Amino acid sequence: MSSFSIEQNERVTYKVHHEDEHLLVVAKPARLVTQPGIGHDRGSLLNGLFARYGARLQNLGAARDFGLVHRLDAETSGLLAVALSIEAYEGLRRAFEQRVVRKFYWAIVWKRPKRTSGVVRLNLAEQVVSTGRYTQASAARVVRSGKPALTAYRVLGTSEVASVLECRPVTGRLHQIRVHMDAIGCPVLGDPLYGPRAARQASPRLALHAHRLAFAHPVSGEPLDVRTGFPRDLRATLRLMRLERPDLPATPTCDEAPEPTDDGDA
Repeated sequence: MSSFSIEQNERVTYKVHHEDEHLLVVAKPARLVTQPGIGHDRGSLLNGLFARYGARLQNLGAARDFGLVHRLDAETSGLLAVALSIEAYEGLRRAFEQRVVRKFYWAIVWKRPKRTSGVVRLNLAEQVVSTGRYTQASAARVVRSGKPALTAYRVLGTSEVASVLECRPVTGRLHQIRVHMDAIGCPVLGDPLYGPRAARQASPRLALHAHRLAFAHPVSGEPLDVRTGFPRDLRATLRLMRLERPDLPATPTCDEAPEPTDDGDA
């Protein structure tokens, strides 16, 4: 992206959960890409942010990704941290690189894991897959020679056909939660790339929501712990799967870098 390529778009919707002079934490809806790209030159979260915070994001420039320090898949809803100052960008980038930012997701998955909590350690590699006669998509697969990837999870509720989990990706690989859950036999419902057709058709969209971000403020050092409620558009999926809406956890069991028994090793 060049520094002159970001158009403002006031029609892009998002919700601000935290704002100060240095950073934002915003929630994006599902089916919204994080940044402009082919086919999404005006309809990304960043286009919407530029309509309100354009001067500060422009000051960061393309070299600092206009404040974006991490991203969510288009299909995934939930929280993102966005820098508004150079100091915040550099601090947040270091925090993500050092893996001290704690990210928590709710996932509605097919069936149930064998354990009520655990850690999936399976190396992942990116690949390009065909999604239609003329279309392709980036995807990931489990491969021994891939990059290390670690996801902690705990079961919040189960039914005969599905479960709702809280997942914490310690690393940040492409589609990490989605591939890891599929690898243990519990693909995320509504996933267009991974899992069987029955799981894919069980939800109108990917049943994955980034509900919590916890980190030290990159400038003040004060702890930030930002949370959202369960998204409205997935509550019908919970009811269909006969699952209860998860409460916001006070102290998740996957809160710290975990050491329980692995569900996989590659």
